[in-house]
Parts: sequence; structure tokens; C-alpha cells
Amino acid sequence: VIILDFGSQYTQLIARRLRELNTYCEIHPYYKIPSIDESVIGVVLSGSPFSVLDTKAPQPDLSGIRGKLPLLAVCYGAQFIAKQGGAEVAPSKIREYGRANISAVEQGNHIMKGVPVNSQVWMSHGDTITTLPSGFEIIASTKDVSCAAYKIKGEHTYGIQFHPEVYHSADGTAILKNFVVGVCHAKQDWTPASFVDSTVQDLKDKIGTDKVVLGLSGGVDSSVAAVLLDKAIG
Repeated sequence: VIILDFGSQYTQLIARRLRELNTYCEIHPYYKIPSIDESVIGVVLSGSPFSVLDTKAPQPDLSGIRGKLPLLAVCYGAQFIAKQGGAEVAPSKIREYGRANISAVEQGNHIMKGVPVNSQVWMSHGDTITTLPSGFEIIASTKDVSCAAYKIKGEHTYGIQFHPEVYHSADGTAILKNFVVGVCHAKQDWTPASFVDSTVQDLKDKIGTDKVVLGLSGGVDSSVAAVLLDKAIG
């Protein structure tokens, strides 16, 4: 699964949740979308500190993704997809930040399957989708936000205003699993151990008999790199 990052503070959490579902994922910046081949089974759009109403807001070209692959758009991502489709997005009269509860849910929908009414979710947005264009259908609402989640008819494209990756969203993991397993058909056969094994083998193949100079700061990234290199070449 590819996660396109719009600068959200929660993007790494999305990746963590998907990996906890034993699904391999990669984070890429929205302005550097990787080539989409047969190995990619779905795409997630993150939230963002930007408003879709900002003149400098991220506006990637998703023509190679939308309608072709399952797409889950979170917060900013949901507003971006909706606005591109002709929806009206406006500053919210009641800024939702923090806990909210789902007041209506279309449980027959793939994404919301098993999510009960009154399920707690985590909101973090200053804008809201006020009207949806033809072809968009609301699949979840809260007391203050009528469009808390939507689906585009004829596509496996979903938008959710809240953050399922955050711990405070009680059924967030279920929603992500509904997308990754139910819609994208992930096999759930990836584990951190398999990542270590494949990375160590890749390092052996790339390095061969060469020598390596490692800059070890003591931070997480360089420490993990050091351990992997030690396993690969000693």
C-alpha cells in the first residue's frame, strides 16, 4: 500500500497501523508519487496542516490512481478528492478538534462494516464538506459534520473526515482493516521479521565485497541501519 504524505503529523501512525495488520506499506511525499505497478494494491492519502482552500495547498495529479486502485483519503485527502470532484468545502462554523461520535453510519458499506453508531472518532479539521457532487454518497455522519465519510459510486474511492489511525478512534483499526483487507485484498503475510530478512539479503547483494562507512548518530534511523549492516556484513 502506498501512503501519500501531505505533511500530517499522523502519517507515520497510518503506516504503523497498516504494518500492524501485517501489510507492507511505503510513505511517499505527495509531490513524488512512485510508479504504480502490479505490486501496489491500494493508496492512502494522509491529512495535512494545509486547508484545501489555501492557494498553496498540495494538489497532486491522481489521474493514475483514482478509479484504477482502491483509494482511502483521510481528512485533508478526503476534502481534496471531494473538492476536485466539484464538492463545496468551506470553513466550518464549529471547528472539530478532538473526540466526536458517529451519529449515523451506513454499515452495508465495505469501509464502515462493523462500526457501530456512537463510535468515538478523532477529528482535527477547520474546514468541512458542505455539499457533495453527484456520484458521492455519505456513509457516516457526526452531530456537527454531516459528511464524516463518503464513497464515490462506481469506484473503490473512500473519504473519511476523521483520523482512523489515531488511538482515540475506537474503531479506526477496523476501518483500516476493512480497506486494506476487505477492499485491497491484502494477504496479511508481511511481518517486521520478513522485512529484516529481505533487507539484510538486499544489503548483501548490493554491497558484495565492498566496505561500508556508517555515520552513527545514535538516533533511531542510523542505529537501525547499523544493526542491519551488522547482520548483513558484520
